[in-house]
Amino acid sequence: MSETLEGLVIAHLGQGIAVEHNGDIILCQPLRKLDTVTVGDKVLWSLVAPEQGRIEALLPRRSVLARPSRNDKIRPVAANIDNVFVVFAVEPYCDFLLLDQYLAICENRNFRASLVLNKTDLPLSDEIEQELAHYESLGYALYRVCANNVDSLAELKHALRGQVSIFTGQSGVGKSSLTNALIPDKKLKTNTVSATTKHGRHTTTAATLYHLPEGGDLIDSPGVAIFGLADISRGQLAQGFREFQLFLGQCQFNDCNHNQDKGCAIRAAVESGEISTPRYLRFLKLHEKM
Repeated sequence: MSETLEGLVIAHLGQGIAVEHNGDIILCQPLRKLDTVTVGDKVLWSLVAPEQGRIEALLPRRSVLARPSRNDKIRPVAANIDNVFVVFAVEPYCDFLLLDQYLAICENRNFRASLVLNKTDLPLSDEIEQELAHYESLGYALYRVCANNVDSLAELKHALRGQVSIFTGQSGVGKSSLTNALIPDKKLKTNTVSATTKHGRHTTTAATLYHLPEGGDLIDSPGVAIFGLADISRGQLAQGFREFQLFLGQCQFNDCNHNQDKGCAIRAAVESGEISTPRYLRFLKLHEKM
């Protein structure tokens, strides 16, 4: 029987799963009894043929980012993430509703969340600056970058060191440009992963994990643009707004919807200026969406 080794899942390929071990990439098939293996997972695997392996066991995860899939099931997108970086930009437009949705999910899943404003060469309105200042006052780190300007990435590169991160955000905000700027040899690395399939092309259908030159890992996942509210409750949505947490136990009724309910401590905090009105209105929109 082959020796069992520890490896890191770096990509899902059409023909199997790419597992990295000591710098080598081995194409593996998981045992059928295993739960869904995803990018970022640490696994135990064994060699079954030259350059072919079998995943024997899934090692415990410290976190998992999931999204709804068919038949009301939840499908893992990536595992062992430390920080979710929500990327947004003035163009196409600053979608603060989507941003709040991502942050609420991160709060509920115990992911650290940070904000990345891309395309800083474009002018910002006072209204947007006020919103950004509010997020910073809530304790969210904000990185202002321009994918075309290497100097603007220094602070973000430092923040990515020593941890596993993933970018998310609406389409068109420049996530790919940013990833390409942070991983200059991304194409070369992608081709190395592709070589394990023997088809000479990258057949990744989901996420791919890259090692950053300055240290740390970045999971690039095109499909993460929509991780939704399907698996959190209305109560958890309110819990996902940091500034609400202080007031949640003070409402007159336990099942308070924080809207027109009598004795709502959240609404009272909005009226007294302790909670931002725009954020509260976006909470109501997300509440309605659920």
